[in-house]
Amino acid sequence: MERTLRKILYVEDEPDIQEVALMSLGLADDLVVEPCSSGQQALDKVTAFEPDLVLLDVMMPDMDGPTTLGKLREMPAGKTVPIVFMTAKVQRDEVERFLALGAAGIIPKPFDPMTLADQVKEIWRKA
Repeated sequence: MERTLRKILYVEDEPDIQEVALMSLGLADDLVVEPCSSGQQALDKVTAFEPDLVLLDVMMPDMDGPTTLGKLREMPAGKTVPIVFMTAKVQRDEVERFLALGAAGIIPKPFDPMTLADQVKEIWRKA
């Protein structure tokens, strides 16, 4: 039986965190991950890559995650794609704010590399 590959656009400005997450997500043989180091890079890549999900850091220089989410929603390729924030900002009011912005879910940082792919897939199932 052939597996369906699902594409994730992963936006993270910290190279060390990005590397760990890419290795972790790479363990799942049904995920294809395209890394971006900034919100602008995500906007530049979203149309050509056509992701099934966007994993988005909240705190980034120049354009933060919430701003990037808003700009993605203005683009045809980003209008309906589920967006999941990865953040250390997990106080209840912060989580509620991110969900109110339209995030499909929140993955707290630091994340567990052994369960990251499963966390993403669980949020995906609910989105």
